[in-house]
Amino acid sequence: MSFVWKYGIVEEESWRFRAAEYLKGITALMLILWLFRGPLKLEKYSEYLVYAIIGLIFAFELLSVGRWLGVTLSGIIFALAKGSFWTSLLLFFGKWLKMSGSLSQHAGTAFAYAVVLAIAGILLAKFDEKKLDIKVEKKAYEFSGADFGDVKLRGSGKAYPVKFGRKSIGWVIDGDVSVEAETPLGRVTKRLLTPVAVWTGERIGGKKTSPDPGFVARVNGLVNPERLYRGRKKSSVIDLGFLKVYEGEGFEYVKLPFIEVIETPGGEEVRVGPIHIREGKPSIPRGEMLTIRELTNGFQLTKVGDRLRIQTDEYSIEVDGERVIYRSGNESLSLGETVSLRSGDVSVTVGRGRAKIRIEDVVISAREGRVKIRAGGRTYAVEEPEAYRLVISKAKEIVEEQSAELIEGFGIDRTRLSRRVKELLDELMKYLG
Repeated sequence: MSFVWKYGIVEEESWRFRAAEYLKGITALMLILWLFRGPLKLEKYSEYLVYAIIGLIFAFELLSVGRWLGVTLSGIIFALAKGSFWTSLLLFFGKWLKMSGSLSQHAGTAFAYAVVLAIAGILLAKFDEKKLDIKVEKKAYEFSGADFGDVKLRGSGKAYPVKFGRKSIGWVIDGDVSVEAETPLGRVTKRLLTPVAVWTGERIGGKKTSPDPGFVARVNGLVNPERLYRGRKKSSVIDLGFLKVYEGEGFEYVKLPFIEVIETPGGEEVRVGPIHIREGKPSIPRGEMLTIRELTNGFQLTKVGDRLRIQTDEYSIEVDGERVIYRSGNESLSLGETVSLRSGDVSVTVGRGRAKIRIEDVVISAREGRVKIRAGGRTYAVEEPEAYRLVISKAKEIVEEQSAELIEGFGIDRTRLSRRVKELLDELMKYLG
């Protein structure tokens, strides 16, 4: 597994990392000795060489813990997972190089250990969040906007790189910033309160400019994971640049440096290093997961593939392709193949050839050319095509006008809705004689 860094780095001079590099060189030498064991007359030492190589692999992986991500319990578990992964490759391909069958038969077991340990590392990473070292650099670059496709940042100011260990994971912007996102509901625009964190590997800074030391000192206290997610019993979206979690309806996505897990209704995929384990046909998100977040306010936008989630103190919007769910308090609007509007004991649903209106103890439903009415403890049935079309038409009108009010932040107008339902009931009663 290889990493490509966009920014220059200075190698840590820790003795552990130097020792790990020496062990890697010795491991490479041992591999060459084992590969040419025949000409070198080392056949009788073949198994001992393999055992030594495996031991060296685990040694340099454990000594390398903390090189990029800081020394954490999950980091140690991931080092063991990586050691198991390289071991599984050695044992798997070794059988074609006349490795002893008693060794090569354990390739599958070693790979299974790699997957299980990697999953354990994900679970343990949650406990390590507060110990992780995320740092805003004392460097500033000119900011004049950024384009992420359906999501755009407008404005001007200064962008400060954020690093996790020595890896660049995002930016913090100081300036006049607004975000635009295209959704099936239309364009959502929000002016953001600085400072704004942008968790992305893309470069959004321009020319280098003079930093503000006071700003850097302040935001370094704002980007620590414990503060960002404190008080949230369960967050469906976590983005810290190096750790990305997104849970949506029928969709789960987890990404760490060594593993990526995707679960969709079509199937699942686990990526461990260059190895992909796939079951079914999961929809793989295109591009990197992006998050834009106010560090001192409640706005957060996250985009992964064609999924988008916008969260504010007043409302949330979740987009999955052409399907949209808007929530504000106890009110919600769902748009897709079926359109649904809900607020407490009020709900209006319109689908293909069907509709249902419910307000308090009144329920009106239309389906397959028939209309059913429940009101005042009694149930009525109407089988007139005109009545059926009337209910479908009125339900669509109600959803359209109430959706506009809801999205603009005014909430559902229960007085108007009640009047609409009463008018519909009066018209339907004509068909009951």
